[in-house]
Amino acid sequence: MKKLWLAKLALILAATAAQSHTQTFQVLYDFGVQSGSPSQPGLPGIVAQGRDGNLYSTTVYGGVFNHGAVYRITPAGELTTLYSFCSLPSCADGLWPWGGLTLGTDGNFYGITSREGGTPETVFKITPSGVLTVLHSFTRGTGGFHPNPPIQGNDGNFYGTTYVGGNSSCGNLGGCGTIYKITPSGAFTTLYTFDGTHGANPIGPLALGTDGNFYGTTTQGGIEGLRGVVFRLSPEGKLTVLHFFDVTDGAEPCGALVEGSDGNLYGTTFTGGSAGEYGTIFEITRTGTLTVLHRMNGGLEGAYVGVGLLAATDGNFYGSALEGGIGNCFDLNSGCGTLFKISPAGSYSVLYTFDPTTGFAAGSMLQDTNGVIYGDTFYGGLAGAGVFYSLDGGLAPFVRFVRNFLPVGHRIEFLGQGFTGTTAVAFNGKPALFTVVSDTYLTAIVPGGATSGFVTVTTPGGTLTSDKRFLVKPQITGFSPASGPVGSQVVITGVSLMQMWKVVFNGYVAAPFTVDSDTQVTATVPAGAASGPIGVKTTGAAVYSNASFTVTP
Repeated sequence: MKKLWLAKLALILAATAAQSHTQTFQVLYDFGVQSGSPSQPGLPGIVAQGRDGNLYSTTVYGGVFNHGAVYRITPAGELTTLYSFCSLPSCADGLWPWGGLTLGTDGNFYGITSREGGTPETVFKITPSGVLTVLHSFTRGTGGFHPNPPIQGNDGNFYGTTYVGGNSSCGNLGGCGTIYKITPSGAFTTLYTFDGTHGANPIGPLALGTDGNFYGTTTQGGIEGLRGVVFRLSPEGKLTVLHFFDVTDGAEPCGALVEGSDGNLYGTTFTGGSAGEYGTIFEITRTGTLTVLHRMNGGLEGAYVGVGLLAATDGNFYGSALEGGIGNCFDLNSGCGTLFKISPAGSYSVLYTFDPTTGFAAGSMLQDTNGVIYGDTFYGGLAGAGVFYSLDGGLAPFVRFVRNFLPVGHRIEFLGQGFTGTTAVAFNGKPALFTVVSDTYLTAIVPGGATSGFVTVTTPGGTLTSDKRFLVKPQITGFSPASGPVGSQVVITGVSLMQMWKVVFNGYVAAPFTVDSDTQVTATVPAGAASGPIGVKTTGAAVYSNASFTVTP
């Protein structure tokens, strides 16, 4: 029996070496080895990079009370437990934080805990030094069950989903789930309650699109066999279903969507797609046209993709399959899972095959600004409690901004490395004033005349480029006259108007226009226009005037 296992292990290692090419996989930390240490990172287990260059996330178990913990880990693998849950009376701080953490513009991290018995599910904020504040405690019927961390919107508030809660007559789990908004200070609002027809039971986190809307999936609901949907949600709470899954194109999407450089969204489904229903990888446009890029085969390439994709700086997407690969993995039928890469065109390759010693049931991945990809697993490793790993494909270092859609004059935060001695920061070639706060964190002011594009930071070690385009948010400061008939001209004044491509009256009626300068546009009141705000659209979300234009007879 021992010889058989050693033979299987040798086969796994040989296959991994053949698959990885230039990808170097390394276990940086084994969870659960020491008593009271964090244990078993959850799913999706989102890892966040902090201002200090370290990585932050949560585990479901472990910590002082064995109800989960928040941890910090360096890129080299040195781990520190920041907080152990169930430390407040009656576990009022929550327990079992499945989802991981997201970084806020205040430098703090935000997450959510699960529920057991009378213990409330909570939304919490935690500082990099480990000071935790409970922002909101859910009550029965308002949400819960294996949640995910909220993400920050362009307005500075946080948005998230709950797997259950809301309409108690929907499904048999206590509701079909909700979408909520919560301010950094804890003011809570339910934006949308799923009803089954428009989706049910979301697991994956929301994704913020460059158009200012949120995108997500539900694991159940819809009209084609109740196998899940893709939806768009406006910041005001209007939900539009973009796609109903019908099994042939996938079923039960669990992970977050990610926006590609082409503006389309990319995601995964846990099952469906082909015989055996091992899941799919798909692309969907913002108008709802879905294309299946790859169908998982359940064999060597993996099966059951339970988390979203990572959009890396090489233009490819990276992900993990919960099962599949070579050999058996304890009680699983087909391996411990795989790490894979897929191009926007659908070219698929396996980068690494897990085994019990390196972990299995992998969560979400993060590309650090040093270029290396990091992630964790729920099981496996020396103690069977999961591992934290790195996957180095030789991708170049870069800079990441915390928010990518702000107007001229606003302060932008950058994460990176080697900032000490920085000599220049430029927004799409436009020089900007900047402040080096530390070697891993700097800020810059969006300069006047800046247009949307990539940001560069010139450091002593070379020029670093942002992983995504920065979107300069336009501003409307006024318009004149305040009223007029169809066919009359209106002069719109503002900031960053040179890159605009559309003017609308009352939200949706497009108007002919001429860009006079970066601060002025002349538009003609279009036929069909009604009284209401005037909007301008550039790269990114639309911006509307505070005052309303009155259409006269």
